[in-house]
Amino acid sequence: MSQDASGFPYKLIATDLDGTLLRSDESVSRRTREALAAATAAGAAHIVVTGRATPWTRHILDDLGYDGLAVCAQGAQVYHAGEHRLLTSVTLDRQLAGVALAKIEAEVGPLYLAASRDGLDGAVLVGPGYAVTGALPATPFTDVSDLWAAPLNKIYIQHPELSDDELAEAARRAAGGFVTVAMAGEGIVELLPLGLSKATGLSLAARRLGLKADDTIAFGDMPNDIPMFAWAARGVAMANAHGELKAVADEETLSNEADGIAVVLERLLG
Repeated sequence: MSQDASGFPYKLIATDLDGTLLRSDESVSRRTREALAAATAAGAAHIVVTGRATPWTRHILDDLGYDGLAVCAQGAQVYHAGEHRLLTSVTLDRQLAGVALAKIEAEVGPLYLAASRDGLDGAVLVGPGYAVTGALPATPFTDVSDLWAAPLNKIYIQHPELSDDELAEAARRAAGGFVTVAMAGEGIVELLPLGLSKATGLSLAARRLGLKADDTIAFGDMPNDIPMFAWAARGVAMANAHGELKAVADEETLSNEADGIAVVLERLLG
């Protein structure tokens, strides 16, 4: 892509959060903040694109002073951070999800379950045995019928023995015709509305800004970022990225702990 008059070759910078923009303590380094500020001053828009649903994302965006659009819940939600409101939200067909779960359990045995309810304040429900990553707020449930009591963005699944990659592969094999299966991080395998991905959410958000795939550079670290890389003009994998994402990336940068995003943006800014 040719450098335009603004001095930055892309009009849109799409960044994943965990393992990409955020360091392990959920902070964003000063260097990365300054590089993003310089790129936006040069005319680029920045959109956060995360697997986290809005309730698990809002506090981070507020702390960053971020007031643009964010794509949350693996593409299901487009959130306006400045106005604290959801612009779009896609929910999981609960009947199809129930069929998908039954098919997966028929293949691999009982699963540990959690689910993300739809909405700006949707609770994350966590069932017996499910291990929540980090210290994010969650509501325990014991009766599986509670899972289906309100609209959902996604269902999280874990298995007592299978690795994340093995579980994701088994879930796709058993239920790929009913739901999209995404592997979003350690211990995070998700069942989503069929056809949904970060790319679908990002394309919606970009359209609202009058921008296109050709205008976009994307940064990520996990297999759930693969559709976003396929959509964007350029995909940059962090050094800490999953091998599946590195295999389709146009470029690899330093890790999220070593200002990998800033390194690329500073180079592009010249």
